[in-house]
This record gives sequence, structure tokens and C-alpha cells, in this order.
Amino acid sequence: MSAPSFPLRAAAALFIERQHLDRPRARLTARSLERFAADAGGIQLDSINVLERAHYLTVWSRFGPYDRRRLDRLIYRDRRLFEYWAHAACLIAASHFPAWRRAMLDYRPRHTGWSRFLRKHARVVRAVEEAIRKNGPLANADFRPPGPARRPGWWSWKPATHALHHLWMTGRLLVDSRVHFQKRFDLAGRVMPDLAEIEPLGAAEFARWHLRRSLHAMGVATETDLRMYLTFPHVPAGERARVLRAMLASGEVVEVAVAERPGRWLALTEDLGALAAAAGRRRQAARGTTLLSPFDSFLWHRERTRRLFGFDYRIEVYTPGHKRTHGYYALPIFHDGQLIGRLDAKTHREDARLEVRSVHFERWFASGAAPPAASWGKVDADGALAGLASALASLAAFVGAERVTLGRVAPARLRAPLARALEAAPTPAPISAAREAETAPEEPAGAAGPR
Repeated sequence: MSAPSFPLRAAAALFIERQHLDRPRARLTARSLERFAADAGGIQLDSINVLERAHYLTVWSRFGPYDRRRLDRLIYRDRRLFEYWAHAACLIAASHFPAWRRAMLDYRPRHTGWSRFLRKHARVVRAVEEAIRKNGPLANADFRPPGPARRPGWWSWKPATHALHHLWMTGRLLVDSRVHFQKRFDLAGRVMPDLAEIEPLGAAEFARWHLRRSLHAMGVATETDLRMYLTFPHVPAGERARVLRAMLASGEVVEVAVAERPGRWLALTEDLGALAAAAGRRRQAARGTTLLSPFDSFLWHRERTRRLFGFDYRIEVYTPGHKRTHGYYALPIFHDGQLIGRLDAKTHREDARLEVRSVHFERWFASGAAPPAASWGKVDADGALAGLASALASLAAFVGAERVTLGRVAPARLRAPLARALEAAPTPAPISAAREAETAPEEPAGAAGPR
């Protein structure tokens, strides 16, 4: 029996839906936040603040301007999300805690340097845990080593920093809160008071759950996609293949074909109906325009982004300035289900200005051609420029900027129409915590916690 076959646009459409980009900049509620984190598998954290922190940006991409204090309350007071390692350091839906509890309990330091550290500094690990038990939540800065200050960086970590990381990864500590983006750790049972009642998944069950969550987040995926999406914990290739064979044999997963992209693709059997529905729709997979953080889950496996959307993306933060093509912090431009370009932006907080240093539109978009991969027809250029201007006005409101300045645009002939669209775009009023409380009433604290 031949594998079910779907057009590329169906695979792209389901991925867009699972990433909550089919209606970008919808309203943020506690439930919609946790649904997004659960469907995507995590919201990545990153310390770079040239524009805004990555997790704040990723939530803005889906929900538009919101009060950051409210998001922090949902995470660190109401415990709708918790911090752990999934793709990288992520905010994860609280409903997934029993699964990740298994990863915590089974965590073993594989790096030989870690093993040597734990043998050498076992007393430090115990002392750090006891200090937190006695004093309550503490940050890395609360453990000051004797002697001169060390330079920042992984290999200059002081013993207490290693101890905190190990205690967090093994689930003995959890992140209680953040102050100026610095993690404050507390005993796991104090962060999650019902921890003793939470039954972690078994090891075999977790392996199936982990693969299933990656497939759910992507809709349809290759085996490489599965390896590159939820990259923690590391699963040896042979073990992943064994789990996948068992899920195929049970009928939970099925092989599918994706037109124009040969190779072995996989999907959850329960998603075949959604793929068939997406295949039957000719309209765009999404309506609206937003900008994506470089650390957005939509971009976690960039080769997948290229295969589905014809968009070749690279983070240039770590590239020397003279070798950058698109800028230090280039945000992909997502419009009506397509990635039409990228822009490099910076928040100037001292003068309340959002600087768009450069915009680079994709060649196919600038020339009026059809998209190079998944396609629902040509993209209306005027509508896309208006959508981008609206997204920039929304972003400016979110980061507290009162004006947007526009730098270089490539191709240059699109600068003038984009500038006009920016002038015409209404600036959304910043959403205060009080206004959000009126428009999006909260569920009871802890209502979505693990059960």
C-alpha cells in the first residue's frame, strides 16, 4: 500500500497552524499562551536584548503588544509555564511537566568535564542546595567566589554556577523567578508544591512522548527534522530509530509522501485528516503579518524552513560585522504564510526609537514572482508592505518606541512605498496591565498546572 501523498503547501500549512502563526498577533490569554507553548514544544529563552528578549518577542509575534509584567506573572506566579531545556533553554507548558520530570530524573552529565567537576566539588553542590533550602530563592550572583572576579563565559564558570546548573538539570532545583533576566533558583518542591503527587512518565513512555511532541509541533517531518527540533535530551540514532519503528508498527505514526520533496516523511496518524483538509484549501495558510525572533521555534531547524518555504536563514549575531549580509539581529518577515524577507532592528530605549537598520526582501517577492516552495499563489506586494508597516508599528508600541526610523531597503525601489506605509500605519496604544485585566480575565492561579 502506497504512502498517503500531500502537496508541499499542506505540510507548510499544518506547520504554520501548530506554530500559532495562522492568525498572527491574536489576543493573549493564559490559556492561549499555554496552548502555544504546548503545541510548539517550548518558547526559547535568550539573553540578547538589542531589540527585546527572545521569549518576549516570540509571544509578541503571536499575540501583539502585551504587558510583560502580566506574562511574567503567568510564568513565575501562576506557574503556567516552567523553565527547562527542550530545544535550548525554554519556557515549557506546565501540563508537560510530568514528561520532562522524567528527563530531569534521568539526567546524567555525559561530558567528562562535568563528571570530573561533580566528583571534585560534591561538597559545593551540597552547600549550594543547603543555602537555598535555608535562605529561599537565590541567583548565581549570590554565590560569590573568593579572589579576583573571573571573565564571563562557560569555561570561567565558578563552582557554584556549575552546581546550580546541575541541580536544575536534575530537577532538584527549579527556576523560581528572574530578576534582570538572572535566574533565581529554589527547591523544586517549593516551586511546584504538588511535586510529590506528580507521577513522571516511564523511560519508554517518555521516549515515545518526546518523538510524538516533535511530530505534533511540526505536523509532518523527516527523521532529520525530528532530531533537530527538540534537541534535548540527546537520543542516540539507534534508540530513536527503535522508538520510531515501534510507533510505526503500532499505527501511531505513518509514513507519508510530500510532493516536490522526495524522501521519507512522517506524521501522526491522527494528523492525516488535518493534512488532507490543508491539501484541499487553496487560500493562504495564514492571514496577517508579523516578525519572528531569530530564536523562534518556527526556525529551530533552518534546513526545514528552507525546504518548506524556500527561505535560507542564518543568525548573524555570532558572525563578525564585516561578514554579515543581513545584520546583527535580522527578523524574518512573515506575511500571509510566506517568509518574504528579513529586517535588522534595534531598540533605542534612551530616545524611545525603533531603528530599522535595514530591510532585505526576498528576490522572488521583489520581482513579483510566485513563492519558491509552498505556495498559495502570488503575494500582493502592496498588501505585504502595509502589513509590514502595521507589524512595525505594533512592535514599536510593544518595545515602548514612539517612532520608527527606516534605514536601507533592498531593493531600493521598495523603500519609498514602505516609508509611506509606515507613515500611514496607526500606532497601537500600549496595553497596560489594568487594560489587559479588563479584556482578558485570568483563570484561577495554577489552573493549568500539572495533574
